[in-house]
Amino acid sequence: MPKLKGKPKPKAGLAMNILEKFLQTYEKHCTASQSCVSPTIKQDLQQCVTNDMFITKFVLTNVESLSRNVHPVYLTPLLRTIRDERYRRGKELCICGINLYPQDIANLAILLELDGRTIYPFSKLEITHHVLDLWSMERLGMALPYSRLSSLVLDYSNNLFLNGNHLQCLGAIELLRPIAEFEESIGQVKKANAQLSLEAANKDADLHSKVANLNTTSKTNSPTAMENSRKKKKRKVSKKKHKKSDPGPWLARLHLADNAIDGRFRQTEENIREFVQLLTSLIRNSDHLVEVDIDGNAIGEQSAINILEALKDRKKDKMPHINIEVTPQMSSMTFREIFKNCSKTAKKRKKKKTKC
Repeated sequence: MPKLKGKPKPKAGLAMNILEKFLQTYEKHCTASQSCVSPTIKQDLQQCVTNDMFITKFVLTNVESLSRNVHPVYLTPLLRTIRDERYRRGKELCICGINLYPQDIANLAILLELDGRTIYPFSKLEITHHVLDLWSMERLGMALPYSRLSSLVLDYSNNLFLNGNHLQCLGAIELLRPIAEFEESIGQVKKANAQLSLEAANKDADLHSKVANLNTTSKTNSPTAMENSRKKKKRKVSKKKHKKSDPGPWLARLHLADNAIDGRFRQTEENIREFVQLLTSLIRNSDHLVEVDIDGNAIGEQSAINILEALKDRKKDKMPHINIEVTPQMSSMTFREIFKNCSKTAKKRKKKKTKC
């Protein structure tokens, strides 16, 4: 009998050879663009070469040196190396403290988009300790629907926080629109299903009442009827236990403090209203949203009232608790009402006076 051919075993030193060439290409691109080699990239590559294992996380950091002659670290040489070597094993790309220019953002967006000949399946992107401007946010936003990213960090600390990024109204709108529209569609489906369930429950109640009036007391108390009622209860319980979680991307914490979301920088009241409309839609529809920080943005009294109404609707629908921090640049009454409607209990308000 002929021998069955199985999957070929990986050759010894395969990762070592690929990564050694990767490092050489990266150093070559750095020299050509007058960029310094990132110490973390070089160290991680050398470590993976020693262990003969592929690198999946690229951490790009700057060079700490007192010498003024050392060139800064740029992003583009690393991106060019990934494309030239067609390295498809990267999962995480972390950029910390690197100055990013429009060409860097454009190259990054092209790499993330899955419409090229070679797919680079990065699932996590971090850009920390760098202020992104409006154009950069818009360009990255255009690439997100065509990427495989499941985690995005754009902050000078940790998590999905965007504090101090100067997004302004237009940048924040571009960020929130797809999330708010998705949550609103899910909310409409849930409300429609709840209405159908209510109508079905009312029909069942009417049917049971008619049957109860027709049957005698002895028949309804018979062992067979009682056994059937027990089976129905068990079926209902079993259905509740096997309920599946809702699919989709969920936003839990949104931090947009100090992002110039106000009437400055040629932003109109219409832009502010559109931003607040998207934010209130998230508050009304998202069961997963638990924290919002828009402190440092002068959104105005009417926008604050709209947020207050959204909080009241959320509380009325018995949705999960949410923490909101807003600027005190509004009437004291509105500020107190927002504080009141996003607090769980009076006791916790006494303990945490500064957090809403």
